[in-house]
Amino acid sequence: MYYHICEAGIIETDQRGFESCSAGIGIYDEEEWSRELGLREEYSLSQKEGRIFFCKIEDHASYLFGTFHIPVKKKKKRSRDFALYILDNRYIFIEEDAFAEQTIASIAKKRSGSSYDKNAFLNDFFMALLEEDILYLAELERGIAEMEEVVLRGDTDHFNYRMLEMKKEISRLYCYYSQLADAGEILCEQHKISKIFTGRIQRLWQETQVLREYAMQVQDVYQSEIAIHQNDIMKLLAVVTTIVLPLTLVAGWYGMNFYNMPELKFQYGYPIVAGISLVIVIASLWIFKKKKFF
Repeated sequence: MYYHICEAGIIETDQRGFESCSAGIGIYDEEEWSRELGLREEYSLSQKEGRIFFCKIEDHASYLFGTFHIPVKKKKKRSRDFALYILDNRYIFIEEDAFAEQTIASIAKKRSGSSYDKNAFLNDFFMALLEEDILYLAELERGIAEMEEVVLRGDTDHFNYRMLEMKKEISRLYCYYSQLADAGEILCEQHKISKIFTGRIQRLWQETQVLREYAMQVQDVYQSEIAIHQNDIMKLLAVVTTIVLPLTLVAGWYGMNFYNMPELKFQYGYPIVAGISLVIVIASLWIFKKKKFF
């Protein structure tokens, strides 16, 4: 796929038009790019694209080369990867999943019939990468807020798993914005894009920092709720132990095998001991209730 960048906007063209125009865009898959020997030799484009895991831009003598790993803001969707050569009058994309192609086609529709140039296109392309990010971060924030409400209600089933997934997603975006910010600074220094792009990345990066701290606070609340629950259990066990201890003492006392224990032959010995035990239990419960132990 080839495009010509002119004052009228972005116009689709063929390979010959791409090679002869003053500013153009070429989109290749890896197999097509491996066969594009003429263009590679003309500009000495010798970088190995390979598997892409992060965003970066390298400044070479006559061109910039970048690889971009774009996280998709949808569940069960894999990230979008592409490589980019930025020449004086050419932008060359190498990809496998048509992400850059779809983005460029969308920009071409929006900019049709308007005054345009190559730097404006590059700025529009990178701004398009951040188009829905703020909405996605807001969705993550709502998810964390819902988890906080669940914790405060005491429904903590599967909390650790959900929080782990949330923190992994936030960490992924945090690294992405950090890497993209570094790439944006190089592009700004080369006057390829405006500072609005780097400013937006900085705000998104700061937002991910806030989300990371928010997630940690919710996890702290969860740990506090667990600790409170454990303390309640220990308090209950302490109350039961305190009540049972005098009864155990009575049982141990009368369980001694002595012959001269007059209470053993007393007619009302059993009900008296039972009554004393009941009084001890009731008194203990009253004292604990008054002290607000439960």
